[in-house]
Amino acid sequence: KRGDDFETVSFWLANTCRFLHCLKQYSGDEAFMKHNTSRQNEHSLSNFDLAEYRQVISDLAIQIYQQLIKCMENILQPMIVSGMLEHETIQGVSGVKPTGLRKRTSSIADEGTYTLDSILRQLSAFHSTMCQHGTDPELIKQVVKQQFYIIGAVTLNNLLLRKDMCSWSKGMQIRYNVSQLEEWLRDKGLMTCGAKETLEPLIQAAQLLQVKKKTDEDAEAICSMCQALTTAQIVKVLNLYTPVNEFEERVSVAFIRTIQTRLRDRCESPQLLMDTKMIYPVTFPFNPSSLALETIQIPSSLNLGFLTRV
Repeated sequence: KRGDDFETVSFWLANTCRFLHCLKQYSGDEAFMKHNTSRQNEHSLSNFDLAEYRQVISDLAIQIYQQLIKCMENILQPMIVSGMLEHETIQGVSGVKPTGLRKRTSSIADEGTYTLDSILRQLSAFHSTMCQHGTDPELIKQVVKQQFYIIGAVTLNNLLLRKDMCSWSKGMQIRYNVSQLEEWLRDKGLMTCGAKETLEPLIQAAQLLQVKKKTDEDAEAICSMCQALTTAQIVKVLNLYTPVNEFEERVSVAFIRTIQTRLRDRCESPQLLMDTKMIYPVTFPFNPSSLALETIQIPSSLNLGFLTRV
């Protein structure tokens, strides 16, 4: 029920993970008992093997996690292209439109248009909800990494499919937007969770839009710089690159062939677009509770008065 509601799914994920930790903490296994106080160890089960049940709960937690990611995707997806690519975060930089192209998007002042701030606010809402539910910090890091992967992949895929987005000025806009996402990570203390690294293909695509693309030295620099992009992606950006004015030349066919020759020995997938549905494997690192069981107050509404506290 309510499987499409992020707050509900987050709540049950936090509870399921806590139950999983409790099954480990009070299982009687020495590996988990060493984290307990002597009083907590007195509550450990001695006549039951919970290993089989732990596996069942762990599998359930994985299902709930995947549902959480799906909810998050459905909320973020409509915001990404508008907020990361179409909205002019730096006013005036995109004032000169690429030669021969008309502006494709409506005015940034149009009602209902998503901006970078829309994405940042949504990320903060996700983070706040998970923190309020007591979600394990290590699990929050994995969710944020997945969020950033989706943002980076959807943005890059749309860049690779739209000629009107492949210009020097758009490269600057993207790099600024990425810097704001990194600042969000820094504010939340999440710079080491792996989220920043998921944006590397997008960062390199933005850099590719801004560097020189004429000489053999330029080609060598591009091949060295774009390690997170496939050859197909690099060539696509170069083919789509559109000069911002009549004084700038298009990327020559000869230059693109030079790039292809230099990169021909790469062992990589020929795929152009990133897989936006890819989900990183999730883990649930053991996180014991310091709460003493004898201090827990059981709500009378549960009708468990027949039980005796030991």
